[in-house]
Amino acid sequence: MHIHEGGSRPTRRANKDYFTGTVWQDPIVEAPEPARLRSSRVSFEPGARTNWHTHPYGQALYIVVGVGRVQSWGGPLREVRAGDVVWFDPGEKHWHGATPTTGMVHIAMQEAKDGKYVDWMEPVSEEQYAALG
Repeated sequence: MHIHEGGSRPTRRANKDYFTGTVWQDPIVEAPEPARLRSSRVSFEPGARTNWHTHPYGQALYIVVGVGRVQSWGGPLREVRAGDVVWFDPGEKHWHGATPTTGMVHIAMQEAKDGKYVDWMEPVSEEQYAALG
């Protein structure tokens, strides 16, 4: 058994190479081998979002607070709210983040394949981000 006491692991600012705007990450779990689970609490300030990316075994998001936006490559831009759960299939190119005026917090859950959780791609353009309609 491993217990990480609340506040024992610092909040970190998300890497600017993979996010637009201000995003904060709080680790929940990064399970040791042979387990593959990784989970984080991710806080997006208004207008903040991920780059396009994929996960080898898919990704689940549980929206905790606020209103956000999610989109799969070639699909419609969708709004999500607290209590919503989003599943992205393995290898599905997607992004997620806050709306222009409202922050959003989600719990992100994914598994690693050979130690890798995510493949980062290009930033979401302003046109893609604003395409809600």
